[in-house]
Amino acid sequence: MDGFLAIYLNDQLALGVGWRELARRAAGNNRGTAVGETLERVATEIAEDVDTFRSIMDHLGVRQNPLKTAAVFGAERLSRFKPNGRLLAYSPLSRFLELEVLTMGIDGKKQLWTTLRDLAGLADQVPGVDFDTLIERAASQRALLEPHRVRAGTEAFQAGE
Repeated sequence: MDGFLAIYLNDQLALGVGWRELARRAAGNNRGTAVGETLERVATEIAEDVDTFRSIMDHLGVRQNPLKTAAVFGAERLSRFKPNGRLLAYSPLSRFLELEVLTMGIDGKKQLWTTLRDLAGLADQVPGVDFDTLIERAASQRALLEPHRVRAGTEAFQAGE
C-alpha cells in the first residue's frame, strides 16, 4: 500500500466523520420540518458512505488513524460555539451555514469517489464497491440539499437586514 494513499484515505475518513456529525446535528436542529426530513435522509446516507469508506480502507489493509478522526470530530463539536447572530438560539444563519458546509462536503465527497476510482485506480482493486453509484449518490444528495440551501440563504440574509 502506497504511503501517500494511506495518508489521503485517513484524511478523507476524518473529514467524512466530520460531515456525518454535521449532517446529524443539522437534521436534529431542523427536526419536524421539510429541511429536517431531507437532512435526516442525507445524514443516514453520509453515515453509510463513511461505513463504505472504512470497508475500502479495511480491504486495502490501511490502518485507521484515530487521532485524525478524533481531531475532526472535536473540531465539529467546537464549531457549534461560533457566533450565529443570536445569543442562545438557533438562527437562520445557523441553518444556512450548516447547509452550505454540508453541500461543500458532498461536493468534496463526489470528488473523492472520482479520485479513488480514476486516479488511485481502486475500481478494480476493491470488489463490491461501485464508485459510479457512489458518485451519483453524492450528486443526488447535493441536489436534495440545494433548494433548502438557497431558501435558507435567502431567509438568513433577508432576515439579517
